[in-house]
Amino acid sequence: MKPRHKRIVLIVGGLVAFGAAAAFVLNALDSNIALYVTPTEVAAGKIPQGKAFRIGGLVKEDSIRRDNLTVHFVMTDTAKDIPVAYTGILPDLFKAGKGAVVQGRLGADGTFTATEVLAKHDENYMPPEAKYAVDQAQKNK
Repeated sequence: MKPRHKRIVLIVGGLVAFGAAAAFVLNALDSNIALYVTPTEVAAGKIPQGKAFRIGGLVKEDSIRRDNLTVHFVMTDTAKDIPVAYTGILPDLFKAGKGAVVQGRLGADGTFTATEVLAKHDENYMPPEAKYAVDQAQKNK
């Protein structure tokens, strides 16, 4: 085999290996990505089917109740409410009337089963998407 042919085979082999590695990485990222939606978008049915996603907004006042290890509460963007069930330990900053982001899946009964709850770190912070959603919901009221 000529040196030129060896180089071409080497380049093609490298491109195939690079393409396979890129496909594996993109597949792994796609299966782990969690999209961010608001309670209004969930109520409108604009959610990724069969995938985990995140809901951001405020924890509705007087909605937190505990049932053994499961905590039930309502996420709101002041326009729509989504009931949430979470089994586990909540962050210390998790409180009614404060911002939070929950990750999980929407059940057939309309209850969001959370696998992770994130609370904001101080009273002035809100994720930009959640702030925008709350502002839009208050404008549409």
